[in-house]
Amino acid sequence: MEFELQITDPQSRARTGKITTDHGVIETPIFMPVGTVGSVKGVHFNDLRNDIEAQIILGNTYHLYLRPGLDIIEKAGGLHKFNGWDRPILTDSGGYQVFSLSANRKIKEDGAVFRSHIDGSKHLFTPENVVDTQRIIGADIMMAFDECAPGDAPHDYAKKSMELTHRWLQRGITQFDSTRAKYGYSQTFFPIVQGAGFKDLRTQSAEYIASFGREGNAIGGLSVGEPAEVMYEMTEVVTGILPKDKPRYLMGVGTPVNILESIALGVDMFDCVMPTRNGRNGMLFTSRGIMNMKNQKWKDDFSPVDPEGTSFVDHHYTKAYLRHLFVSKELLAAQIGSLHNLAFYLWLVKEARSHIQAGDFIPWKNQMVKQLSVRL
Repeated sequence: MEFELQITDPQSRARTGKITTDHGVIETPIFMPVGTVGSVKGVHFNDLRNDIEAQIILGNTYHLYLRPGLDIIEKAGGLHKFNGWDRPILTDSGGYQVFSLSANRKIKEDGAVFRSHIDGSKHLFTPENVVDTQRIIGADIMMAFDECAPGDAPHDYAKKSMELTHRWLQRGITQFDSTRAKYGYSQTFFPIVQGAGFKDLRTQSAEYIASFGREGNAIGGLSVGEPAEVMYEMTEVVTGILPKDKPRYLMGVGTPVNILESIALGVDMFDCVMPTRNGRNGMLFTSRGIMNMKNQKWKDDFSPVDPEGTSFVDHHYTKAYLRHLFVSKELLAAQIGSLHNLAFYLWLVKEARSHIQAGDFIPWKNQMVKQLSVRL
């Protein structure tokens, strides 16, 4: 993987860049649709490629490991062959999913013991076997196995968790560097900065992660319940330390406003389930604000959902028709809602790239943040 830093905004840390992988080029800043089990829920890959123009999607190590299982994925020749997605794929390590199974997992020095949410079977994730699992899945970008501390974790817990993540990182890097990609194309490995909401821990972790000189770096353990101001403060601390010539990935973030503010802080890559999850439930993001498509006010509004944005939905469906679908609980409603929100997120980061290049990113961002916060 190669990263070319292109333009840095003179008024902020926002920048544009280009990530080149064996499965294609990714222009940054970029939003990555989440494909938990190898599919972006309710969305065809043709729509992702052609209408939404997604450049990269995510797969989830925890979920793919449990179902369909590594034997099926390996027999298929990796996830790209299994699901037919021919562009880059990033896999997380499963650390966040294990973290979310707090009642059914135990963290030890060796790794994390957990029980499957599917059948209750017992499993062990270690820094080493998570590398092996992601080798079999065949992601272009693989993540280190980490412990994600809760957003309200006290300093002592967050420090111990960070130190464990660092020890696991060393083991994961050793395993990655001593193994090879399985399917004839290269893979890369991103460490993850932890440290909860504490500046001293985030500083220590970012310095430690940067010292490994990997091809890219991630920021984890944010957007897990802490206030947005803390998330921005910790992101600013970390992006001030991580190398400028490597992509920075803020994991699991977030709302359109979160993304714009984090781009201004120097983040290049984002993912979140919010656009599809909210879209399935009738909450649509637009350039004018947030819409609840089930509201009575849209009943006889025959205008496009977002006249100013460039969305898949704008060219086909009116607010009145979409409201009808959601109220009727039609499956098509969830599909259109997901498509619209993903298209909007990708339109938003594309616009951010354009304004960084034009040199007016900050005034544009400030105006967009006001608009995007409005409830229509």
